[in-house]
Amino acid sequence: MTTTTTTETPATTAETVLDARGVTMRFGGLTAVKNVDLTVRSGEIVGLIGPNGAGKTTFFNCLTGLYIPTEGEVRYKGTVLPPKSFKVTAAGIARTFQNIRLFNNMTVLENVLVGRHTRTKVGLWSSLLRLPSFGREEAASRERSMELLEFIGLAHKADHLARNLPYGEQRKLEIARALASDPGLILLDEPTAGMNPQETRTTEELIFAIRDQGIAVLVIEHDMRFIFNLCDRVACLVQGEKLIEGTAAEVQGDERVIAAYLGEPFEGAPGAEEVAEVEAAEAHSEATHSPTSKTSTTSTDGTDGEDR
Repeated sequence: MTTTTTTETPATTAETVLDARGVTMRFGGLTAVKNVDLTVRSGEIVGLIGPNGAGKTTFFNCLTGLYIPTEGEVRYKGTVLPPKSFKVTAAGIARTFQNIRLFNNMTVLENVLVGRHTRTKVGLWSSLLRLPSFGREEAASRERSMELLEFIGLAHKADHLARNLPYGEQRKLEIARALASDPGLILLDEPTAGMNPQETRTTEELIFAIRDQGIAVLVIEHDMRFIFNLCDRVACLVQGEKLIEGTAAEVQGDERVIAAYLGEPFEGAPGAEEVAEVEAAEAHSEATHSPTSKTSTTSTDGTDGEDR
């Protein structure tokens, strides 16, 4: 089912940051992601598209340790990632979610500081006793957090409560918090959802700036104009399988991609009943990870431990 077009780009010889091989995720007898391969290299922006229910966010969850893949493996800079989200964050991968997950009653600066804790080296006793090492670490974290707020254009609102920010600025704050862990790869799940055209353009410029800092980017988005303007390569998932991967021109001109978005069947496409079954299984799994669940945890990037 998969078609991969290998077009030479400047990033071809760059270091492979993410290498996912044969990633499969089943919920009982239902398969949400099937044998997906994907690589992201240093200096690249890679897009992941597909109709609703294609398994994009489930694939993200497999990459970041929220789900343990039924089959396959995920490597970051050559090392197999452990199936724990906090260890994935510590290794160098950060992410945002479809729904904004800020700490609304904390300030803008405090939200970014939460994302710094995976990079702090001060022990428990140093923190409790307020030893000099704690003070130095805290000052360094605040300095880095303010640098990130300056980077996204929110330094002047550092003391504002997160809940009082406009929607577009809340999205940017969530990206800053993810960047606070100093990742080598950032995964963005629908970063422009609900944005107006000006906010979308601002987000596009922000992602380019992130890439220019040497951070690789993998992004899910339904806005096709945004994704094709932004990305070096694009992969399309349809019902959990990678349909095609290539440049923006190659992917948007593929008849199967067009058919998938228009709802027209093509050979090998799943039926509506199969799609509904997989979506129901994913929804059930999401419910078990929701913040109201007794097993909910807080992930190392400051986000709640649920997923979508």
